[in-house]
Parts: sequence; structure tokens; C-alpha cells
Amino acid sequence: MSARPAAGPGPSPTRSPSPEAFLAAYDEALARWPVPVEALTVPTPYGATRVNACGPRDGRPLVLLHGGGATALCWSATAPALAAAGHRVLAVDLVGDPGRSTLDHPRLGGVPALLGWLDAVLDGLDLPGADLAGHSYGGWIALRYALHAPARVRRLALLDPTQCFAGFRAGFLLRALPLFLPPRTAAKARGHLDRESGGTRLDPAWRELYALGFAGFPAARPVTGPRPTPAELRALAAPALVLLAERSRAHDARAVAARARRALPDATVAILPDTSHYTLLTAHPDELSRRLTDFLAPDHR
Repeated sequence: MSARPAAGPGPSPTRSPSPEAFLAAYDEALARWPVPVEALTVPTPYGATRVNACGPRDGRPLVLLHGGGATALCWSATAPALAAAGHRVLAVDLVGDPGRSTLDHPRLGGVPALLGWLDAVLDGLDLPGADLAGHSYGGWIALRYALHAPARVRRLALLDPTQCFAGFRAGFLLRALPLFLPPRTAAKARGHLDRESGGTRLDPAWRELYALGFAGFPAARPVTGPRPTPAELRALAAPALVLLAERSRAHDARAVAARARRALPDATVAILPDTSHYTLLTAHPDELSRRLTDFLAPDHR
């Protein structure tokens, strides 16, 4: 299978949160990217997957996986710099999550299906291998995929990843619980982001897109699974970069950094100051882009 151009913009927004309002906001946000974006739809056995591609077509492929509910547009502050550095940036909307991907089943049905979906995405993009980066839940998917298909992952960047080296803080889970109780409202989503941003500034356009997706998009229950075992982590073949948010309230960044260093002694592990779990990608995009491009450079060791 091969990727084909995506369909055009969705319907006009309405006053109340709805899939149409969300999709219109999504398209408007994507149109503001400072680099040309090629919108691709990749057929998979689980549904059509949206990939926002930028950068040179012959550049080194870099697949980006977002956190839960964040959409591929969470990469808007870093994707242009990565593209300018020569990467073929491929920002994926997770299937079953708010975004322009579609899930043809009630849910994926487990970790093997989730990894099979990503296999199909890489196949559809004609990629035998790629660099892989994931934020939050997307970091867990990226790590799981690197363990599942080591020959296809050249380098692995994990950005404040959850459930990779340590669990969530209990307080974070308790504060997030109301999000999953009806009704689903944009106000709940905004409140959660503001509360968990750790005093760092959220990107207002992305904040509103997240809230619209949370309230108005019919999302499937995310596929979750256990953290990788120490033996699995020791078997990781790809060079790894782990960047953690100093003010993350999802987990203790210093404790996670220590565990990551023990589990992956050859990895580069760092804590980025003045960032939170939800602002790591946008608070200091120049610094994040520099760290990513340095790590992804062909001569990096």
C-alpha cells in the first residue's frame, strides 16, 4: 500500500463543540504551519491514518507520535525546524484518537493490534526504517514499537514519556479522573491542561484544539499495557534520547531520569528546565529542536 493525498478540509465550525468544529480548527491550525505540509492518508487494516508530512522528500524519515488527545499538531513548534534540518518529518494522528485518522473498529483490541497498525503505517509510507519520536503516551508507543520491530527503528527519542520507566503519580491520575466521567466538556479539558501545565505557558491554539477534540470527537479507549521489563529495555537496539519535563506533574522527572539511566546506560537522558508535561514541545522549541537535531544527526554517537 502507498500513501495518497488526504481529503480536503472538514465542514465549517459550529458554536458548540462537535467533530466538525474540531476538524475545522485542526485544518486552520495546520494551515498556519510556516512550512509547506503534504497531507497524506495511509490506508491500514484498522482504518485510514492521517500523516502530516513536511521537509525534503528524500530526507531521513522521522515519524512523530503524539500524546493522548494531542493530535499531530502538537509538533507545530518543532516540525519546521526538524524539516529545515533535512528530515522528512511525518507527524501521525493516532488512530482512534482525536484527529484526522479514522478507526474502522470499536477499538484496536490490544497492544499487538496497535503495533500492527504502526507496521501498516510504515508500510504505507514505503519506509523500511525510520527515526521515531514520541511524546507522553506516544513515547510509550514508540518504545513498544522499537522493541517490537528493532530493524525498523534507527533512533528513538522519548519526550516526557509515560509508562516507560515509571508509573504515573497517583495525584495526577486522581486529578485526571473527572475527564473520563460524563459529560465530556471543553471546559474540563482546558482546566486539566491549565492545572497540569506547572506554571509554564500553554500554546493557546493547541489548548483550544485539544479542548474541542476532547469534547466533540468520538475517540476510542486508548490501548494501554504494562511498562517494558528491565530485560526488554536491555534488549533495545536503537540509540535512545530521553528528555523529561522539569515541572511534569505526570511523574517525578528526576526519578524517571534515574530509572532511564539505569535501564538504558547508553542513552542520552536530560531534564529540560521550565517545561511541563503539556508544554515540553512548545515552551522552548529552539532548545528542543536543537537537542533533537543533534541526536538525530547521522554522525551522532
